[in-house]
Amino acid sequence: MRATVLEAVGQVRLADVPDPVIERPGDALVRVVLAAVCGSDLWPFRGREPFTPGDRMGHEWIGVVEETGADVRRLRPGDLVLAPFAFADGACGPCRDGLFTSCPDGGFWGGRNDGGQAEAVRVPFADATLVPVPGGADDGLLRRLLPLTDVMATGVHATVLADVRPGSTVVVIGDGAVGLCAALAARRAGAERIVLVGRHPGRAGLARRMGATDVLDAGDPATAAFVREETGGGVRCVVECAGTQSALDLALDLVRPGGVIGSVGVPNGVDGVDLYRLFRRNIALHAGVAPVRRYLEPLLKEVLAGRFDPSPVLSAEVPLRDVAHAYRAMDTRQAIKVAVRP
Repeated sequence: MRATVLEAVGQVRLADVPDPVIERPGDALVRVVLAAVCGSDLWPFRGREPFTPGDRMGHEWIGVVEETGADVRRLRPGDLVLAPFAFADGACGPCRDGLFTSCPDGGFWGGRNDGGQAEAVRVPFADATLVPVPGGADDGLLRRLLPLTDVMATGVHATVLADVRPGSTVVVIGDGAVGLCAALAARRAGAERIVLVGRHPGRAGLARRMGATDVLDAGDPATAAFVREETGGGVRCVVECAGTQSALDLALDLVRPGGVIGSVGVPNGVDGVDLYRLFRRNIALHAGVAPVRRYLEPLLKEVLAGRFDPSPVLSAEVPLRDVAHAYRAMDTRQAIKVAVRP
């Protein structure tokens, strides 16, 4: 089959790799029908995260079950399934606590594991990992569902970490796919005012479409003062979706005493956190990789019911053979998020 691999910094290619096979009784083989390139895929692509040449790429994908192992009970060949960006056994202590991304026997798609930017994937712990979609889906529904596998669920996790409640005023830092989905998640949670702070003026219209009531420039020195003035000294809930030192520093500038920062941006270049500053102002910093499997089923029901639509974050689509173009488009900010169709 064909699969995307990272050969060197700035170099992804489509390679011929062995077809996946059932290795354990709990496995399923899934044919990928739609995948995406994630902003976090760009960290190794840019050389800012370690990788081994030949690593598989892609952790956001939807597929159709082709074959199951002897112990798989919940799934049948032909089922359309959502895959969270990590697989997990569903039975250990962290999984029972809803922290599927902390499963000691689990793992993440890509690297030495199969990646989703490919024609097929072997899924360990298939019953615990995959979520079937009732009734199948057309192309439009597939695009609405694909963000649930990572960025939409991560946006929801950010609002949970930041304790967003109905009537809240929320600041979202970052206007990438996760930040835009976090704005949508804040609206879903009942926030009254959603201030999105980003660095790409061309995304302001989409940010408002996704739920932002205000869009501000992170590079403007007046932004922090404006937010503090507008909110009477800062906001109770800040959602940090960039993972950079500047984003975390801005979050600390905007949160009020007793407030909460929910941080889901993959840390990159973060040198440290001023713990005394958090301590002195009674600020809670909640950070963590999203346990997407925890959120998939309720989000799936809401998308199927037409309650919200995260698909606008998919600003382009390419066939799998052109996956290298998708990386270049995202690396050069010509696209927010690119769907990849095998």
